[in-house]
Amino acid sequence: MFENIIEQGAVLQLREDVTTRRYAPSMLFYGPPETGKGSTALELSRALSCETDASWKCACPSCERHRYLQHQDLLILGPRPFQAEIAACACAFLRNPSSAGAKTLFIRSLRKLQIRFSAFLMEDDPKLGKISPILRSLEENSSELWLLKAETAERAALEKLCGALIKDALSLISEGIGDTIPIGHIRRASYWCRLAPNGKRKTLIIENADNMRDDARNSLLKLLEEPPDTVNIVLTTQRREAIMPTILSRLRPYRFLRRSVKSEKEVIRRVFQDSLEARSKGAKDTQSIEEKASASGSSLVSAYLDSFLEAGADKMYPLAAWFVASVARIAAHSLKRNRTGVPNIINALGERYAPIADATGFERTFKIAAVVKKIIDESGNFEETSFSRFIKLCLEMVCAVAREAKDPQFIAFSDMFKKYCGEAITAAEVLNQNKTLALEGLLYKLKENMLKTRLAGGVNG
Repeated sequence: MFENIIEQGAVLQLREDVTTRRYAPSMLFYGPPETGKGSTALELSRALSCETDASWKCACPSCERHRYLQHQDLLILGPRPFQAEIAACACAFLRNPSSAGAKTLFIRSLRKLQIRFSAFLMEDDPKLGKISPILRSLEENSSELWLLKAETAERAALEKLCGALIKDALSLISEGIGDTIPIGHIRRASYWCRLAPNGKRKTLIIENADNMRDDARNSLLKLLEEPPDTVNIVLTTQRREAIMPTILSRLRPYRFLRRSVKSEKEVIRRVFQDSLEARSKGAKDTQSIEEKASASGSSLVSAYLDSFLEAGADKMYPLAAWFVASVARIAAHSLKRNRTGVPNIINALGERYAPIADATGFERTFKIAAVVKKIIDESGNFEETSFSRFIKLCLEMVCAVAREAKDPQFIAFSDMFKKYCGEAITAAEVLNQNKTLALEGLLYKLKENMLKTRLAGGVNG
C-alpha cells in the first residue's frame, strides 16, 4: 500500500490511518507541486476499494480497474497541468514500447484528463457538444493503444498513434478545461456521491480545490457537512491557507513536503524510466534540468516535466522571467515616483529574475505598453504556446519566492498576483478577450493595487 509514493511522511501517517481503519471521510492533501498529492489520492482510492491486501500488484478486479483509472467508484475534477505529463509519459512509452509499465503510465496520464469529462460531470454542460468529437477520437485512439502489440508494431505506427493521442489531449485541454471548478461540477459530483458504490467505497478527488468561486465552495461545504458513509473525499491544494476556513475545518490535513534531490531523481528514474542527464541531452539544451530547477526555485520533477512542453520551457521560461522582472520594475518605479518605499517582495523578485531576464538580451523597461508588446511579439500572440501556461509559469515564479521567504507579506502579494492572473486567464480564454488587453489589464491591476496598498501602509518594507 502506497509503495509507489517516494519520501513523503504524510503517506506513512495515511497508511497507518487506512490500516487501522481510522481514516477520515474527508481529507486535504497540501504541499508544493509535484510532491505526489494526486498520486497518493489515486492510490488511496485503490486501497480503500481493494478486495484483498491493497498491495500495488494486487490482481483483484477492483485494483485492476483502479490501476488504469477505469473504476466506476472513482471521480476526479478540478484544473491541473496535463500537457507536460502526457508528453513525458508518451516519450517514456516510445523509449521502451515493450514495457507494460511504460504503456500503463501513458494510458493513466490520458485517463487523468478523460475522467474529468465523466458523464456525471458533463450532463447539461454547454461544452459537451463541442468536445464530444474530441472525446470520441481520444477514446478510439486510447483503445487502439490498449490493444496494440508494441513488440510487432512498426516505429512509425507507434509514433503516429502517440502523436494522435497527444493532439486529441491538447484539443480537449484547450476546449474543455477551465481554470476554475464550476458549481455545476460540484453539484453533479454531490449527486454521484449519494449513489450506491459499485464496489466497497467511492472516492471523489478534487484537485487544486482552491480554484473555486464562492457558489461552488458553498455547494461543496454542504457535501462535506454530511458526506455519505460509503464515500471518501480528497481535496488537494498547494497551500492549506488557500482553502476556505469552514471547508478546512471539515478536512483532515496531510502535509506533503518538497522531496530531497536524491528522491526526486528516483521518482524520475522509477516513474518515467529516465534520468536527468539523459533528458538534458535529449532536450539539446546547454542548460541542464538541474540548473533550470535551481534558477526557478522549482522541483527537479517540475523542471523535468516542463522540458517536454511542446513550446519548450526553454523558450517560455526566460520570457516569463522577463515578465516577472518587469512587473517588479513597474511597481518599483511607480512607488518611487510616489515617494513610498519599495516592498521586500518587489526587491526579491527583481533579484531573482532580473539576471535571468538580462541574459536573454531583452531590454529593461518600466512601461506597460512596451512589456505587453514584447510578450505578444516573442510568443507570436500565443499561437503556438498556451496563454494560461505562460501566466501560470509567471505565477509559479512569484509563488516560489514567496514560499522560500516564509513571510506573510510575501504570501499576501502572491495571493494578489494569483487573483489577477486568474482574471487575465479567464478574460483571454473564457471571455475571448484580446490577449494584449488581458495582459495590459493584469499589469495595470498589479501596479494600481501595489500603489494603493503601499500608500495605505498595508505592505511593510
